[in-house]
Amino acid sequence: MKELTLRSDIVIVGGGAGGLELACKLGRKLGPTKVTLVDSRLYHIWKPSLHEVAAGTLDIHQEGLSYQMLAHDNGFNFVFGPMTALDAASKTITVGAIVAATGNDEVLPERRLTYASLVLAVGSTSNYFGVPGAQEHTISLNATEDAERFRLRMLRLMLAAEQEHEEGRGTGLDVVIIGGGATGVELAAELREASGVYVTYGFDQLDVRRDVRITILEGASRVLAPLPEKVSAAAADLLAKRGIRVVTDCRVTQIERDKVTDKDGNVYRANLCVWAAGIKAPDLLATLGLPTSKGGQVEVDDRLRVKGAPDIYALGDCAACVDGNGHPVPPRAQAAHQQADYLVANFVRQSKGQAPQDKPYEYRDYGSLVSVGQSTSVGSLMGSLRGASWFVQGWMARVMYTSLHLMHHRAVLGTMRTGVLALARFLVRRATPLVKLH
Repeated sequence: MKELTLRSDIVIVGGGAGGLELACKLGRKLGPTKVTLVDSRLYHIWKPSLHEVAAGTLDIHQEGLSYQMLAHDNGFNFVFGPMTALDAASKTITVGAIVAATGNDEVLPERRLTYASLVLAVGSTSNYFGVPGAQEHTISLNATEDAERFRLRMLRLMLAAEQEHEEGRGTGLDVVIIGGGATGVELAAELREASGVYVTYGFDQLDVRRDVRITILEGASRVLAPLPEKVSAAAADLLAKRGIRVVTDCRVTQIERDKVTDKDGNVYRANLCVWAAGIKAPDLLATLGLPTSKGGQVEVDDRLRVKGAPDIYALGDCAACVDGNGHPVPPRAQAAHQQADYLVANFVRQSKGQAPQDKPYEYRDYGSLVSVGQSTSVGSLMGSLRGASWFVQGWMARVMYTSLHLMHHRAVLGTMRTGVLALARFLVRRATPLVKLH
């Protein structure tokens, strides 16, 4: 078969929050002959909502946005497939073949894609830190298929627990979440609420607090360790009120099929185990011949250009970027959003034959919000004064947390369609079960 070679002025690899926003905003300004997005999946989901998919409170088939649809509506080109190689000298990337899920039929061949400018936005993946059994016996919420796999397994375990109780031999089930960061806390709270909802749909033999036991194991002295202590304390209090056990200063040393062991020899029974203890850059980056940090991220300068490769840029979790004070930019959605906006301005200037903007990229921390179930959130908001922050909690924090998702959708769908989509979801939730039951 003849090798297929495509060309685009700006090629963006990775359709996560930052990469997709960059593609949509540039596509609307420059058009499909200029901008191409490459991703190994056909649809996009906002990664911070994966814990809701895992708990069953969000249906991935309703939440996912088709890249092909977004490309059509925003004026960029979409190439389906994983990036497998980079030839920086010839400014070419290789996009791997797509093979049918059943059988070995090749749906799309391997392709070459040449570029004038390349943006790497491939996100991050789980870092297991060499813990024995972690990769084999845990589920990490890196992608939609992980969240869906967790949801189906959780549903099967609850069905089995319900059956055991009917037979008079019920022991319930144990869910262990390793890592008390935002993902671990949000998943634990969402699972507690979801398990309570399942009971109303026929799992009436189960007592939620007695039979669905949820434990968070955190290596630091408190959950949400990177956030202010007041936020951490409020989250811990909300988790305790929901009957979620939190064990701090706990370093996991071994994970087996049905149990977790820590450094002190404590054993935690686990029917289902989630790894949320850390992230790292995808292994692909180490094979591209680009400079990488100790954590595997691509090293970039203050203009988000890869060091030694001025035509290649990186943003989001995969970029080793520092702020004006020399501190690493945290792997958060707000950082990817800011970096995307910075690159949009530069590429638009470049398309007009103008010099890049004079100022370097500067990260601005607007605070953090953590969902603790469907009805409340906690977090801190950063003020304009250096070091000033405000603690927020409850209904107002929940509204602000939800607005972050809507802001992302507005960036890729526009104001009108985001409003219609929000209304449609509100109506659908009143015509369907509160959790996905199949």
